[in-house]
Amino acid sequence: IGPETARLVDTILAKKPHPEQGFRACLGIVRLLKPYGRARLEAACARALRINGLSYSSVASILKNNLDRHRPAPAADGPVIEHANIRGPDYFH
Repeated sequence: IGPETARLVDTILAKKPHPEQGFRACLGIVRLLKPYGRARLEAACARALRINGLSYSSVASILKNNLDRHRPAPAADGPVIEHANIRGPDYFH
């Protein structure tokens, strides 16, 4: 299908203790080509690799929710929440 799909399949098979455990997920991902097309499947596999979504359900969800057409939100560098009631690192020492 394409290089991103091949990388995702290779990664899924490499992460399993026995490669046979990843065959069904990989076949399901390849089967998504028919309803969604080559370009969307490639984009979904690239996004799945970026977010570490190494499963059939992750790729299917990305395609179903049209997330392959949007860029993922950049990660925030600072703390998630700033509030006066949140304990800082000095509290535990």
